[in-house]
Amino acid sequence: MKKLFITLTAALLATTNTFATPLESSKKATEKTTTVVEKKVVNTEASNITWKAYKVTGSHEGTINLASGNLDFDGTTLTGGAFVVDMTTINTTDLEGEYKQKLDGHLHSEDFFGTATHKTASLEITSVTASGKNAYSATGNLTIKNITKEVNFTLSVYGSKATASLKVDRSQFDIRYGSGSFFDNLGDKTIYDEFDLVVDLQF
Repeated sequence: MKKLFITLTAALLATTNTFATPLESSKKATEKTTTVVEKKVVNTEASNITWKAYKVTGSHEGTINLASGNLDFDGTTLTGGAFVVDMTTINTTDLEGEYKQKLDGHLHSEDFFGTATHKTASLEITSVTASGKNAYSATGNLTIKNITKEVNFTLSVYGSKATASLKVDRSQFDIRYGSGSFFDNLGDKTIYDEFDLVVDLQF
């Protein structure tokens, strides 16, 4: 009887050790795959955003200020980010005097961005895929005038600097003025729906 008890005890211990090893290995594997995301705050004073919009008879360009932002990294790999733009700073740089004041005023009006009501716009990066050395393809949620749409864009990171290029379709954000998507027979008064944004960031 004593010999049987010893045999059963030894078998139980062997079984316990057998199951303990995989559990410990699984725990270690989980610990190894845990990532720590580092949020790097963007220097809004040193960063800038330029825009360019197109019409049948030409184009206009200008700037707009970044209110806040951060880029998320896992080591040196970009994983995400979020930005807020101060829409009240939208500004034309290719015109002067009366023509500049007129266009700036129109951009701030309800015909375009309605900045008295919609003071900020935002972009939250939802996914990032490496597309080359220092280069990424990104997807994000862009919110303008309280309307959120998904956008795709490219982004490059070099040290403490990053550059992103976006094409934005204003018609998706209910910005209708001079748009052929909403009005017929505009002729040379047509303003194209897509405009370009180039974002230069320092962090």
